[in-house]
Amino acid sequence: GAEVLLNLQPTSSVSIQYHPFFGPHDDLVLLELDEKLLSDVLYQRVTLRGQPDEDAVLCTKSKTYSVKFVGTSNSVFLIPPADCSTSHESGGKNDKQQVATASVIKVAPGNMELVEVAPRLDKLKSILSENLYSSDEASTAMGDLYQWDDLINKVQASDDELKAGLQALSAVEIDGYWRIVDEKYMDVILRMLLHNSVLNDWLLDSLVEDKVVSVLELDGFPRKLVYHCLNVYGGRVEGEAMGGGVWRLDSRRVCVHFARGILREGKRKMESFMEEWLRMIPEEMQPSFDMLEGEVLTEKLGVETWVRALSVSSLPTTPAERFSILFKERAKWEWKDLEPYIRDLNVPGLSSEALLLKYTRRSQPSVDAEPGAIVVVSCESSDLVLEESCLTFVIIISSLLHHGSGSRSMPMPMPMPMPCEHLISHLRESKSVFV
Repeated sequence: GAEVLLNLQPTSSVSIQYHPFFGPHDDLVLLELDEKLLSDVLYQRVTLRGQPDEDAVLCTKSKTYSVKFVGTSNSVFLIPPADCSTSHESGGKNDKQQVATASVIKVAPGNMELVEVAPRLDKLKSILSENLYSSDEASTAMGDLYQWDDLINKVQASDDELKAGLQALSAVEIDGYWRIVDEKYMDVILRMLLHNSVLNDWLLDSLVEDKVVSVLELDGFPRKLVYHCLNVYGGRVEGEAMGGGVWRLDSRRVCVHFARGILREGKRKMESFMEEWLRMIPEEMQPSFDMLEGEVLTEKLGVETWVRALSVSSLPTTPAERFSILFKERAKWEWKDLEPYIRDLNVPGLSSEALLLKYTRRSQPSVDAEPGAIVVVSCESSDLVLEESCLTFVIIISSLLHHGSGSRSMPMPMPMPMPCEHLISHLRESKSVFV
C-alpha cells in the first residue's frame, strides 16, 4: 500500500497495479496549500464563496484567494493504505515469494492552486445601493434587503474584508438589515446637529453623547441614525471621564460632505465654489482645498478654473476598470493628481508603482504643467502609437539611406529605441531625408 512507497529504499522497486475500485477521477480534487493556510483548512476555518455564474473564491477569516486549476504533465497516482492493497506471489514451484504492490485507486491530472486576490467589493456597493435608506419609511419596503448571511453568500470577500467594505460605504445595520443611508437624509441629520450645537453652545470637538442623542431624538430622528451620523462624521474621544461618552466631529469629513453637496448639481467656477463652501462650514472648522484630495478635479477653461466632482469612492475597485475610467476623465494625469485615485487599490503583491508600470506610461508634461511634474498616460494612448511609428520610421529611413548608397559595408546595426521627442532631432543630425 502507501506505506510501501513511503518506506521505499534507494535502488528498490515496487509493483504498481490498478485497484479493484479504480474508477472515475472527476470526483476528486487535490488542493495545494502553504503552511499559513494548512491550519485554517484542517480546522475548517475556510469557506468557498460565489454564485453559479462566478469563479469560486476561497476565504479565510481575513483574506480572499482565487482558486485555479493547474494541470500537470505527469500523472499523480493516489494509493490507499495497506489494508486496501493487494499482494501477489512470484517464483518457481518450490520458491514462492510475496511481492509488495501498490494499488492505484485514482489518477489526478492536476491540482487546485490558491492565489491571494483583492476582495470583490464592487458588488457590495451595487446591491446595497439598490435600496437606500431615507426619511420616507415606505421606501424600506421597496427592493431587496440584505442581512449579514445574505452578504457573505453574495459577496466574494472574507468576513474581515466584508466588514471593512461596509465601513468604507458608511453602511449601518438597521433592524437586522445592512443599509446605505441616502446622502440627502444624512445631510438633514448633520445640519440639524450643527444647528443644535449653535443653539445649545455645544463644542464640536466635545459633543456629549447623551445630550446630542436626546435632542436629535426630540427632533424626530431615530436613535440608530443619530449614532450613525456621529460615527460617519466624527469619532469617539478616548480617555474622557464625562458620563455617556464624548464625540468629536472630524473637520475633513464634514467639509467633504458639504463640498459633495455643492458639486452634486454640476461643475462650478472655483471662486463661486469656494465662496459657497466656506459659507456652509461651521466657524470652528478650518477648511482647506487640500481636504478635497480624491474628491474633486480642477480644470482650466480659458483664464478661469473650474471645479467638478470625482470621488474615489465612486470608482471601481479593480485596477483595469479604475484606470480605464480615470483616463476617460483625462487623457494625461500629473502624478500628484492621479495618486489619490489609486492609493486605495488593493492588489496583493503589487504596489502603486507596480500598478503604474502596468497600466500607464510616462509622457511629456504639457506647457502649463508645474516644473518637474511627472505626467502619465494610458498604455493604450495614441502618444505611444506615435512613438512606435516614429521609431519604425527612423529604422526604415536609416535602412533605405544605407542600402541605397551602394555601399558594400556590413549592414548597419538596428537603431536603439529612443523617446519620440528625440527622433526628429536625431534624423536631422544624421542628415536623413524626409519623404
